Amino acid sequence: MIEKIETLRKIEEVGVVAVVRAETPEIAEKISKACIDGGIPAIEVTFTVPGADKVITSLKNKFSKDELIVGAGTVLDSETARIAILAGAQYIVSPDFDLGTAKLCNRYQIPYMAGCMTVTEMVRAMEAGTDVIKLFPGSAYGPSIVKGIKAPLPQVPIMPTGGVSLDNVDQWIKNGCIAVGVGGKLTGGAKTGEYGKITETAKQFVQKVKDARR
Repeated sequence: MIEKIETLRKIEEVGVVAVVRAETPEIAEKISKACIDGGIPAIEVTFTVPGADKVITSLKNKFSKDELIVGAGTVLDSETARIAILAGAQYIVSPDFDLGTAKLCNRYQIPYMAGCMTVTEMVRAMEAGTDVIKLFPGSAYGPSIVKGIKAPLPQVPIMPTGGVSLDNVDQWIKNGCIAVGVGGKLTGGAKTGEYGKITETAKQFVQKVKDARR
């Protein structure tokens, strides 16, 4: 239980989760390292990456627990969640809410972040013990929706993914999000092999979150 709370605390502290999608395990690891070098220890390895479970294990072996908080993304069912947890995933992220996955994560005291679009979905997810509501896709709403959700649900911990950029990350945070999930707007440099660019972008995201919280 203490480890679960610590994982959530670390994610909220940095305020940014790097969503890693890649065509090969090697590229996924390079992206992850570039993000870590830029000050984002929270890495979400999506299960669209070939051999995602092996990438998770490899990252756990290469980085200390102070350097890395690794989770699994695009987890659609409890079977995949179990594979990810056995590989070393410290949190599970889904594009949807799945009751079986919520139960499994609660059983093993692993934080679960479920994708929701409506208030009804959010309430059901929280009733099932979901730790963080992943507002997905965030691009369908924009930062202003957060205040609308928090009016009736002030207790909901929201992390948007999709539609988060350097231009609006401050608004997401100021409107009440505990963290943001960022994919292509952070990791785009991988397409041209510019991993240094990812590191620099990571630093900018971390700084903008810090500034927004002041």
